[in-house]
Amino acid sequence: MHKKFSRHNFTRGFSINFDAMEILNPQIAAEVAQKLLEIEAIRLQPEKPFTWASGWKSPIYCDNRLSLSFPEVRNLIRDNLVKSVQHFFPMAEAIAGVATAGIPQGALIANELSLPFVYVRSKPKGHGMENMIEGKVTPGQKVVVVEDLVSTGGSSLKAAEDLRNAGFEVLGMVAIFSYGFDVADQNFEKAGVKLVCLSHYDALLPQAVSTNYVSQEALESLNEWRVSPSTWKQG
Repeated sequence: MHKKFSRHNFTRGFSINFDAMEILNPQIAAEVAQKLLEIEAIRLQPEKPFTWASGWKSPIYCDNRLSLSFPEVRNLIRDNLVKSVQHFFPMAEAIAGVATAGIPQGALIANELSLPFVYVRSKPKGHGMENMIEGKVTPGQKVVVVEDLVSTGGSSLKAAEDLRNAGFEVLGMVAIFSYGFDVADQNFEKAGVKLVCLSHYDALLPQAVSTNYVSQEALESLNEWRVSPSTWKQG
């Protein structure tokens, strides 16, 4: 079962704000969120926020690369990303990872599906062939992009654009986790790229509260950040 989120779907205390993104399964979304918390790939610190490269203050830090060091979690993510590709993009002929964190996830998926794999650099290599895309470029090939984390979607969609410019037909994108920002929905819709994520911010919050990772009182601040991360003040 898969589910498309809309801002009209909500659970008491947890706002849902996914108009464009789809997930494979709500139970998988909760399980993946819980596992990422357990291995500290996701950290929540509303009282001592992190600073992102953009300058935003954030109560959350997500490094899904840590999942590669935990076989159980790595396999859970791999298997469900594979199912996402099979369900939403059955016509896929190749897999493309987004450098750098999307490369190992993409390679794992491509191996399971016996599909060709390429990856997209953030900028062209500065020597040799000066490639933007590493691997065999086959114009017209139907490709699914793999990302580990989606925030605003800027770097992810740049990779999709680079693949299109190289002649690939981009069917869509799968990712492990999304913060669920409105701007990301808008950017993916504008780019015409379908996004499927295993988990998301609103699946994370109930898991964090139920395991006493954060308090019920911290929810208001955590929800405020997701609504307006650029103006959020720590609670």
